[in-house]
Amino acid sequence: MNYQESFINYLKYEKRNSSHTVIAYKKDLDQFVLFCTEMVGEFDVKRVDTKLVRNWIVSLMERGYTPRSVNRKVSTIKAYFRFLMKNAETSGVETNPAINLPLPKIRKKLPGFVEENNLHHLLDDGFFSDDFRGVRDKLIITLLYGTGIRLAELLKLKESSFDMKGYLIKVLGKRQKERIIPYPRSINPLLQQYLEIRNREVGYTPDALLVTEKGEPVYEKLIYRVVKRSLEMVTSLEKKSPHVLRHSYATHLLNKGADLNAVKELLGHSSLSATQIYTHTTFEKLHDIYKQAHPRG
Repeated sequence: MNYQESFINYLKYEKRNSSHTVIAYKKDLDQFVLFCTEMVGEFDVKRVDTKLVRNWIVSLMERGYTPRSVNRKVSTIKAYFRFLMKNAETSGVETNPAINLPLPKIRKKLPGFVEENNLHHLLDDGFFSDDFRGVRDKLIITLLYGTGIRLAELLKLKESSFDMKGYLIKVLGKRQKERIIPYPRSINPLLQQYLEIRNREVGYTPDALLVTEKGEPVYEKLIYRVVKRSLEMVTSLEKKSPHVLRHSYATHLLNKGADLNAVKELLGHSSLSATQIYTHTTFEKLHDIYKQAHPRG
């Protein structure tokens, strides 16, 4: 039985992981299988032990892989053996050799974000033209910053995703999880302006909110170009990506006193630990405010 193929199908159809995640898991697993074959002459799941996995980790570090990459690859092997243990009757695997292994520590990198006044400057001071492309690009930036949605979530938006009376947007997130989040009232006039010019110049498109001049749905590279070109006008931040606007959204909410659990729900995080990284940034901001404002700061 081909357990690797079964595992990949399990990720696709039962776990419903994204195509990017499935491809990454497959690459990691293929790499591990190749290492084991080179080390012991064949790959047999029943013969894989903790020592073999540890040797693989060492070889990865020696080849220059970052701690983050190594940790992800080991997570793949853990997941694979959990799958085999669920199917122990046929696989013969009863233990997970990747459990309890010491892993290289990942240095936490604080998320970059754009200052609030810079984003207000970008959106309010005439940086975007009034033609189809200008209005669409401004809507892209406004939606990413105004809602904190992911790039993949933005690409799935339809006109029907919006409750314009309630100022709510329905988003399809990771693992097909749906969430409803509020959006700023200022989005409605811009959204209506975009829909009018799109329907007039390009045509009505029910399957995608954001389209190209040819009426085709926008794609990842186009969004990246729009964000990079726009942010270059107001910030010297090295990384200028859609995710930076998501970081900015979360950071600005917390700076204004938003509850961490509420921000977690808005971002669609499955655990609070994913949201807590933003508190480091807000603590730094609070420290700066204290130094400036407190008489003994």
